[in-house]
Amino acid sequence: MDGLLLDSERLARDTFLCACRAAGWQLDMAAYLTCIGSTAATTERILREAHGPDFPYTQIAEDWSARYHARIHADGVPLKPGAVTLLDHLRDLSIPAALATSTRRPTAELKLAGAGLESYFCHMVCGEETPRGKPHPDPYLAAAAALQLAPAECWALEDSTNGVRAALAAGCVVFQIPDLVQPNAETRALGHVIKTSLLDVLALL
Repeated sequence: MDGLLLDSERLARDTFLCACRAAGWQLDMAAYLTCIGSTAATTERILREAHGPDFPYTQIAEDWSARYHARIHADGVPLKPGAVTLLDHLRDLSIPAALATSTRRPTAELKLAGAGLESYFCHMVCGEETPRGKPHPDPYLAAAAALQLAPAECWALEDSTNGVRAALAAGCVVFQIPDLVQPNAETRALGHVIKTSLLDVLALL
């Protein structure tokens, strides 16, 4: 969802930077970028380890959430190019779609509704609803099971490396459309398909 269908990762990054500055902390951006696509619990662990024991994560996270949700309510979240066109085409072809996101369900539902995308998905697997989150395969295994399909029968569309690893580990056919972070050599070596936009995936249909 975030960074693939919704152009929300920049908003998340910018509001987190603001929360860090308000608390008098300099964000380790390299560490932050490794959190993209992971669960809230994993994000907390990575950022605490990167910034040391004095890092006031709870305070910053509360401020971050408040800033982020205020922006969502005020301005909404813009769609990524091709998102609606692709989802409309999937609906026209009667291809069911499930959403596998690391975002917790209340926030995911809020953002999907604000973007007008909630009706496109027959199932949703949200953050912390599986034993393990991305980069583990659990969210995609759950999404495929909800669709009553084998993972190998499913296309997984992802922007983040964590998401790509999760989908590949589940056995899906994976397409990556990078957002904030371009795949490095290690990620490219995983062997999945990398495209520039969702419109490129639409062309393959």
